[in-house]
Amino acid sequence: MEIRSPQNPEEWEAYFQLRFKVLREPWNQSPGSEHLPDDQAAIHVFAIENNQVIGVARMHESNPLQGQVRCVAVDHAHQGKGIGKLIMEYLEKVGKENHWHEIILEARVNAVPFYTNLGYIIEKESYLLFGEIQHYTMKKIL
Repeated sequence: MEIRSPQNPEEWEAYFQLRFKVLREPWNQSPGSEHLPDDQAAIHVFAIENNQVIGVARMHESNPLQGQVRCVAVDHAHQGKGIGKLIMEYLEKVGKENHWHEIILEARVNAVPFYTNLGYIIEKESYLLFGEIQHYTMKKIL
């Protein structure tokens, strides 16, 4: 398995397809909703194994000295195998290389234990996505 940025149109398509499949399709969102307005300014990474994208995430500078992780998704068949942890460790390394002091994220309620195990702490309850998915602002000092 390798964690890196998508490099060609096919990899980008697979990257966004996994984001849609895990983060949008289960809530009946339309194709294209997986694209965000600031995607071009973000750092995108994926976990790829045997030419199959099995995990994705993106990160951008949200404030000076602070990065924000968004759109973390692992293919359902590969969840619980440490792929999300490896992706987050990779992004934290990039954050340190960028001299960021902290990373923030908006965690879905079901992902809070995952991020807590990685050392993130809840800052506050934030928003309700699609009218049903509670999110929490979480932070980790790098």
